[in-house]
Amino acid sequence: MDAVTSPGEAGLCIAHLSDPHLTTLGGVRWHQLLNKRLLGYLSWRRRRQAEHSGEVLDAMLDDLRHTRPDHVVITGDLTHVGLPEEFREARGWLERVGASDRVTVIPGNHDAYVRTTWDSTWTHWQPYMQSDPEWRPAADGWDMFPTLRVRNGVALIGLSSAVPTAPFVAGGRLGADQRKRMAKVLRDTGERGLFRLVLLHHPPRVEDDSRRRRLSDASALCRILCEQGAELVLHGHGHANSRSTIHCAGREILSIGIPSASYAGHKPERNAQYRLYRIVRDGERWHMRVTVRGWQAGSGRFVQQHEHHLELPVMPSTSC
Repeated sequence: MDAVTSPGEAGLCIAHLSDPHLTTLGGVRWHQLLNKRLLGYLSWRRRRQAEHSGEVLDAMLDDLRHTRPDHVVITGDLTHVGLPEEFREARGWLERVGASDRVTVIPGNHDAYVRTTWDSTWTHWQPYMQSDPEWRPAADGWDMFPTLRVRNGVALIGLSSAVPTAPFVAGGRLGADQRKRMAKVLRDTGERGLFRLVLLHHPPRVEDDSRRRRLSDASALCRILCEQGAELVLHGHGHANSRSTIHCAGREILSIGIPSASYAGHKPERNAQYRLYRIVRDGERWHMRVTVRGWQAGSGRFVQQHEHHLELPVMPSTSC
């Protein structure tokens, strides 16, 4: 039987992958590295180049063609140092993943390594990031976040925590304006009874990462999530399996992180994975089947590693 679908099963199947670091940095000129990018480039030459494999990404795309999710979400760090050439290369890879209405992308800290112009970089990914037409704001650029795409009872709410930072800092920030807009999106989608799937690059809790790598306004984010409600948070950034809980009064919100989609280095526990989430509503409960598929070096392909089920209550917004 297919790893994703069962006969007669309804709902939505979402594939989550993160941190593919898919770009090759071919043809980089030294004048392009006269800033923080130099440190990232040297890190790539010394370590990341050997750890992140295009072969693994090709195998993952082959596996996605087999498992056939309804939608794919990618939680950032498609590039290494955020060069315009990397954005164009990543756009070509996204087109291999799928059409822009079936693939949702949010940015990561490597994609915002230094300050850039929107037209030279992010515009290449805009069809994969922007909201559905009926939810789309008039403004482009960073004011497009949070984004909202609704698919078969599931609200895909994309946040951007990607901001340029100082050398040796990999943190992120949402900012007050984005948090305010996010609260409204959560409230509105909660009132409609949708499954609110929040996507961001950095883990949402202060406790989930070190000071130089964490989300600077994580506490404010968690307050809004507790006030307005959400069913699940998916993130990347840590290049590792992680699972934590945002504790709210009378409710808990699960947050799940995932390894890099391209890692094939010397730490097998961090080998590339992606996850499938089959989300189905049954009355006042959400049923979620989670399938973990991981890179198997010996066979050169992705295989099912384990599967489990979760049940979550339908939680509308509690805000006045």
